[in-house]
Amino acid sequence: MTTKTTERVATWRKVVAGVLFTIPWIFYLLLPLYNTAQPELGGIPFFYWFQTLWLVVSSILFIIAVFILYPGRR
Repeated sequence: MTTKTTERVATWRKVVAGVLFTIPWIFYLLLPLYNTAQPELGGIPFFYWFQTLWLVVSSILFIIAVFILYPGRR
């Protein structure tokens, strides 16, 4: 019979992870701030490359949040 041990996650870890999870959503909701065609980057309008950049940033923030929530599981 196996016993599953549950690890308690510190409150500060949950708060920091929650903040990291919500940062991308805040930027995605601020659409009027980046709904422009200028400046262009390599011929791509700002609207498109800004969202693509935030996809990468969001992924990095999510990975950091998971490492903060589960420090022993790598």
